[in-house]
Formats: sequence, structure tokens, C-alpha cells
Amino acid sequence: MYVFENTSPNDGSKLAPVTAHSLGEIRKRIHRTHTAFEEWSRVDISERATFLHRIADLLIAHAQNLATLMALEMGKPLAQGKAETEKCALACRYFADHAARMLADDHIPTEYSQSYVAYRPLGTVLAIMPWNFPLWQVFRFAAPALMAGNVILLKHAPNTFGCAQAIEQLILDAGLPTGLLTNIYAEVRHIPAVMRSPFVHAVTFTGSTKAGMSVAKNAGAALKKSVLELGGSDAYLILEDADIEQAVESCVTSRCINSGQSCIAAKRFIVPRTILGQVEELFLQKLSAKRFGSPFDPTTDLGPLARHDLRDSLHSQVERSIAAGAKLLLGGTLPDHPGAFYAPTLLTNVAPSMPAYHEELFGPAAAIIPADSEVDAVRIANDSVYGLGAAVFTRDVARGEIIARSLINAGTCYVNDYVKSDVRLPFGGIKHSGFGRELSTLGIREFVNAKTVCVR
Repeated sequence: MYVFENTSPNDGSKLAPVTAHSLGEIRKRIHRTHTAFEEWSRVDISERATFLHRIADLLIAHAQNLATLMALEMGKPLAQGKAETEKCALACRYFADHAARMLADDHIPTEYSQSYVAYRPLGTVLAIMPWNFPLWQVFRFAAPALMAGNVILLKHAPNTFGCAQAIEQLILDAGLPTGLLTNIYAEVRHIPAVMRSPFVHAVTFTGSTKAGMSVAKNAGAALKKSVLELGGSDAYLILEDADIEQAVESCVTSRCINSGQSCIAAKRFIVPRTILGQVEELFLQKLSAKRFGSPFDPTTDLGPLARHDLRDSLHSQVERSIAAGAKLLLGGTLPDHPGAFYAPTLLTNVAPSMPAYHEELFGPAAAIIPADSEVDAVRIANDSVYGLGAAVFTRDVARGEIIARSLINAGTCYVNDYVKSDVRLPFGGIKHSGFGRELSTLGIREFVNAKTVCVR
């Protein structure tokens, strides 16, 4: 039997091992979720809302403990872990309060006495979730999915199985039926068989583009609906007329969220050559002020990366970019103490021949790319296989909105602020950043059967 062995990214200490479930055990758990669906799908939506509010109450009550668990398993600073937990509670309350409106029948006048679209649950949704936001990634899907009447089979990242166990326990403590959210500790080789199960009806995946392609292939072969939120290399355009102080502050804040391990963190900073020196100076100043260290230290801005292999991969990208001609302004070295730490790093003069230009940098490394004009800046922003988020900074708000709305290819684009997910707004990407949407009305309707009903 395979055993998942993990260490704390903070100091390398061993965490409790987790034994993988056999395929037989996984099938038992799939059947358990199917049984739970038969009960849950008949529960009135107002009663479902009551349960979601209970989950929100428990999340708030256990926020500190959950933050400590995230710090231990994947290195998230405590304050950020607490904020993540509170955001999960917000999502539960939002969908509890608004799902009935979002899922109300859409009546359409025709020659029939009644003709409408009813939004009915699909069944069991397999959720393959990542480690970087181990609670939020689950709840931003789970809250709307549960309110729609679906049930969840959760395959979490192996290094955050403790968070997965905590989530399942929260669901049970809120009084929801057993099996409504069921964990499987599955090896990757078993996932295609899980998707083929007749009792699994859809798949949601958040993670790397490469893994997402595999999920999409297997889900498609099984004719299962899928939603994919994949990698991103978000472009932030700082135009000549921008409030440079405010722009750089937003850029650095975004780049450092979750120690830089966020799909929608700012990663490529596109700057006209006329203001390049000013931007570099401010970037250096603000990024240098970010303190990296133990996630349990309240003064820490950047904790360790989640695993040593991820830290080493990021360092390789930085080194290869420098070798190809990028200029190193800050960081770029491995700390000489235990843990998967990586100091804030700043590269400039980044060009298409470098990993920092085309690849996603998943950690606190920023890449400044000079542009010859506004038109060139937009071209560079779109010169990417990714299309998750983007931002434009300019004092000409009307012009910024045109660029955001019509010129940049991304699922989300902000003007004069950094990109963030919001329960009220749809979230997702295009190109190699995936397809489908989470959150908002669009998110809750991803995993429903839009059933047409006509009555003569």
C-alpha cells in the first residue's frame, strides 16, 4: 500500500504519513457520496442554506486552528491563513443567501402554458484541489455546489491532507449528512478510474496546466463535464501616466500574496522604457521591505514555499533567465538555513528568450519587461499561452477600461488595482489557463442540469 510522506516546508520536520486508499476503498466512498446525493438533492434549498451558515460559523470559530494547520502543512503565514478561512465563511454565507435567486426557474414565454428552464443538480462532483489555498480552493467550489444540491468527492493535494480532513470534519460537525463531502486519498494512477465511475458526474480541477490537460483528457473520454482553473502568468501594465507609487504598491502586494504561490498573482510587469528607472527603484524599495521567515512569526510577510522541489524549480527559472540576459536587482539566491524559503527576487530587462517571460513563476520572483509603447505593452501582455488575470494602471480611467475590456486577453482584468477573486463575480481563465467559471451565478450553474420544461 502506498504511503504519502510529507515534511513541513518551514523546517523539514516530518508530518504524519497518510496511507493511500485502495481502489476498492475509493469505490466504497464514491458509492457513499451517491447515497448522500439521493438524500441531499431532495432537501429544500432554504434548509441547505441553514447548513451552509452553520459551516460558516464553524469556520470562524476554528479560524486560528485552521490557519495553524495551513502554516504547518504548506507554509502560509498565520494572518493570511486566518484571512483565507474567513473568506471561506464569506463564500458559504453568500451562496446560502443568494443561491435560491441564482437557481430560480427561468420562465420564457412560448406557445405553451408554461415553458421554463429548471436548474437541477448533477450528482457527485469530483474535486481535485491544490495545496496553495487548501481551504479557499475547496470552499469556493463547494459552497455553490452544495447549495445547488450536488455532493463532493474531494481529492486534495497530498501535502495538505490534514486540511482535507479538517474540511470533512467541519461538514460533519455542521450536521450535514455523512458522505456529503468525502475525502479520497488517491494515487494519481487511480484518478481516471474514478472519473469513469457511473456515480461521478462531473470534475472540477485547480492546478497546473499540464495536469489540467490530463484531467480534461480523462474527463472527456468519460463524457464528464469539467471546469479547469489552471496556471497563470498575469500581466500588469503600468502606463506612462499611471500613479506610479500606487501602481507599484499594488503590483508588489499581488506578487507576494501567499508567498507568490497564486495563479492570479501578478507575475509579469510591463513598463514603458520612459518610466522604467522609476518603476525599478520603487519595486526594489517595496520588495526589499518584505520579510520572509517562519509562517508562525506574526511579522512574516513571506513564508516558505510549499515544497523544496517547488523552490528549486523557481530558482532554476531565475538562474536560467539571468544566464539569458535578465538583470538581477534583488534576491536570486537560496537562503543558507533549513526550510523551503526563497527570498524576494526582482528581475528586469526580461525578454522572450527567458523562462521569466514565458513561464509561470510560482513564488516571490517578479519579472519587469520593458515596452516601447502602449501598443507594444498590450502586445507583450497577450504574448502568453496563459489568460487568467491582468491589470492596467493609468490615470486615464476610460482608456484603462478600453484596454481591460477589449484589448487584453484574460478571464479577469482590473484597472488600477490588483486581481483578486470575489464571490460576487465570475472567476476563471482562457487559453492554457483553463475553461469554465467559479463563483457568482455563472459558477453555481456550472454543475447543474439546465433542464427545459414545457407544459401544454
